[in-house]
Amino acid sequence: MLTKTVSKSFAGIVLICALLSLFKFNHCRVNDWQSPDNYVHACYTDIPALFSERGLDTNSFAYLSPTNSIEYPPVIGLGNWLISFITPAENAHRFFFDINALLIIIFFFLSAVIVSRIKPEYQYLFPAAPAVIASLFINWDMWAVISTLLAIYYFDKNKYEMSAIWLGVSIATKFFPSVLLLPIAVIFYRKRQIKTAMQYLFTTFIIWGAINIPIALIYFDGWWRFFKLNLERGEDFGSIWYGLSLLDFKISNLNLIYPALTVLLFALLTYYLFKLKQIPTLATVALFAVVIFTTFSKVYSPQYVLWLTPLAVIALSNRKQQISFWFWQATEIIYHLAIWQYLALFTGAKFGLPAAQYAGASLLRVVGILFFTYVLMRDLTSSSTAKKD
Repeated sequence: MLTKTVSKSFAGIVLICALLSLFKFNHCRVNDWQSPDNYVHACYTDIPALFSERGLDTNSFAYLSPTNSIEYPPVIGLGNWLISFITPAENAHRFFFDINALLIIIFFFLSAVIVSRIKPEYQYLFPAAPAVIASLFINWDMWAVISTLLAIYYFDKNKYEMSAIWLGVSIATKFFPSVLLLPIAVIFYRKRQIKTAMQYLFTTFIIWGAINIPIALIYFDGWWRFFKLNLERGEDFGSIWYGLSLLDFKISNLNLIYPALTVLLFALLTYYLFKLKQIPTLATVALFAVVIFTTFSKVYSPQYVLWLTPLAVIALSNRKQQISFWFWQATEIIYHLAIWQYLALFTGAKFGLPAAQYAGASLLRVVGILFFTYVLMRDLTSSSTAKKD
């Protein structure tokens, strides 16, 4: 149960990890996030940057402008618009960051608790993961992580209505949780619960629609800006496409190749899920869908590790898998350092990381997550077959 008492030692470790992350960002906080200093010290965050760039410092509605609305779904946009009203005018950027940081710490703590309920034997891995500590305050991703974890937790407890509600909230916060609908649909189909699946999908859409449709009807262009930017963007920082382009392997027609490859990979994942002898839990296979989404996307931001790590922890089934987990985490830390030093040089710093080395770090990270995912899928296939026999 989520209401079960949290041990003092676990709570202490989670809070210490959060404070370590806050300390990492404090250099930028006390120096007003100046560029390229914020990249040199690896403490860049979108939070204060978008406060003024999207007009939140004047309490402008987050989706009012067709060309300058906040480029996130409504839960984040509306949440930050409301936060702008309680942000003091003096040192506004710092206070706006501090208020958001407090919320992120709360969501981080609660997310760690949910992970501990799903996979208690590995409960410390998520909060103590170095790449998580390094990335906690880059963006608002923890807002979506907590609702996604709640959706997974309640789904595997067969509390489907609660799960669908939280999944609808999470998709209205960050779009990535929508990929979980694929393994959810397969699990329902294999359980022969088609009617329940339709009810689940309907509830998810109703919750998403209740949050999105009113804004879309009144401020369509501002609301659509998030989707438009993602549809039209080319290869961007962190993606395999950007890394290959830096190494002079230019991928033409990316806006055709990317969706085609994504559909193919999701089709292969569907085949894999159907071939498993035992019906898997959502916690066991949710990571696979998100890995496809993040690995082959047109951008990979360093805070995406906040999506992947809790899903990775709840997917673990034996201690040997921790070797590949830590190998992947090491590649994430290498990439985390590489992206900021590359951007430092990119924005005029005297020292930084050249493009070829940054491309190497980007591709190494891909090797790390794909190797870890392969180990999980291999072991899941083996254990499923053994249980069936």
